Amino acid sequence: MGSNAGAAPPVHASPHPHINPWIVAMTVMLATFMEVLDTTVVNVSLPHIAGSLSSTVNETTWAITAYLVSNAIILPMGGWFSMVMGRKRFYMTCVVIFTCSSFLCGLAPSLPLLIFFRVLQGIGGGALQPTSQAILVENFPPEKRGMAMAIYGMGVVAAPIIGPTLGGWITDNYSWRWIFYINIPIGVLSLLLTSALVFDPVYLVRKHLKDVKIDYFGFGLLALGLGALEVVLDEGQKEDWFASHLIVVFCVLAVTCLVAVVIWELKHDHPIIDFRVLKDRNLAISTVAMLFLGVVLYGSTMLLPLMLQTLMGYTAMLSGMVLSPGGIVIVCCMPIVGLLVRRIEARWLVMFGVAVCSISLFIMSGFNLQIDYRTALWSRLVQSFGMAFLFVPISTVAFAYVPRTKTSYATGLFNLARNLGGSIGIATVTTLISRRAQLHQDRLVAHMTPFDPAYLQSIEGAARTLTLHGASPVDAAGQSQGLIYGSMLRQANMLAFMDAFWFMGLLFLGVIPLMFFIRRTRPGRAPAVME
Repeated sequence: MGSNAGAAPPVHASPHPHINPWIVAMTVMLATFMEVLDTTVVNVSLPHIAGSLSSTVNETTWAITAYLVSNAIILPMGGWFSMVMGRKRFYMTCVVIFTCSSFLCGLAPSLPLLIFFRVLQGIGGGALQPTSQAILVENFPPEKRGMAMAIYGMGVVAAPIIGPTLGGWITDNYSWRWIFYINIPIGVLSLLLTSALVFDPVYLVRKHLKDVKIDYFGFGLLALGLGALEVVLDEGQKEDWFASHLIVVFCVLAVTCLVAVVIWELKHDHPIIDFRVLKDRNLAISTVAMLFLGVVLYGSTMLLPLMLQTLMGYTAMLSGMVLSPGGIVIVCCMPIVGLLVRRIEARWLVMFGVAVCSISLFIMSGFNLQIDYRTALWSRLVQSFGMAFLFVPISTVAFAYVPRTKTSYATGLFNLARNLGGSIGIATVTTLISRRAQLHQDRLVAHMTPFDPAYLQSIEGAARTLTLHGASPVDAAGQSQGLIYGSMLRQANMLAFMDAFWFMGLLFLGVIPLMFFIRRTRPGRAPAVME
């Protein structure tokens, strides 16, 4: 009796009814798609939200920042909550919070309330990704997880690509409030299906809250660290990075708290986050690879439409149509990749995907102001084809040797890496564009002098054209200089975008050497995994 007194009862005393795992996969993908979609769907609606709530566009960006901060804080804690509440109950609670807060976001009468409801939405949505992935890992045997991750990856990778287009279409044709209302029927359907089809595994031991010593200090360090880091990444470029005392303070706070939380959690008997799972080499390397994937996926998803809208005159809808077909390519290719994982070693698939993505980014670095829609579309399709070969094999490798009882902790850290990578990618490309555009502008302006024959020839040609269209010689002389200066600014910005695409392509190649350090997993074979 003494040896069993402290043991907690399993979540289910009897085995749960057998449910087709593919039905479970489709069930958990619903909420995952809905949550990931909300990370990008709001972006294109900011001007409409600002006008409706009597605020500036810069102020409304806090609706995005608030969501990312709360999302990041709760994301790695899914394992702890699953242990306390039971995975199914925790997952359903998250769906309820996310769905209800989405409804409240749609009703928000003011910006402060919208930001508050977005915080709640981020809390509910943050744990959906890792918990969904943990459910998939447990419902499929190791040799079939590749296809399961393909189903899951359709939502995770395609959602941020589809989000801007869907958000623009809804906002243009209805109201920005409907970008939140559309979550309600999906959330209700997910809740009903989860209740009927998802069950906790018999080996998942649930500990009663009264028996668990809650790590308040660890939670506080985590919340402060991740929250401060998200603020630094989201607001850094706007505040000119370390020229701002606010950014310096938040940066110091982020580094101090994140280092402290790792040390604290490693020593704690009941950690909020179990960093010990990263002792598994495959999981650690795959988490770093997922960080790189987040940087490139979110960074390029922001770069291309921004370039098309600011330099090519594309509408938000038309630029979205350049991205959306890429989502279709990913959805079509991922099941094929899921089958290939069972026949080809995952590391080779990752290397192929990284190479294709990097090549597409190098192609984009050769863009100019005369590219047409087809060129932009095909370069994005090539990149999406490469992306399809990344998520499934990386996920398969990551959890190949993770004990099933530690799956929730592992998926939390794994998904946190992708989300943080997305924030880092967006912060990096916005900074690159701003700094490189200024650099190229300084270089090009040096040639705009009366002593430069090419500049004088351009001025004279523009003046003649304006005169032929009815302008007086005096007006034509002044307007021609304005036209040439405007052209110079567009060229400087185009060169900055080219630099950003080149940098991301080169950065992504860094994933390839990592693949040589992972433990080999034989295709179609289930590795020996401890319980």
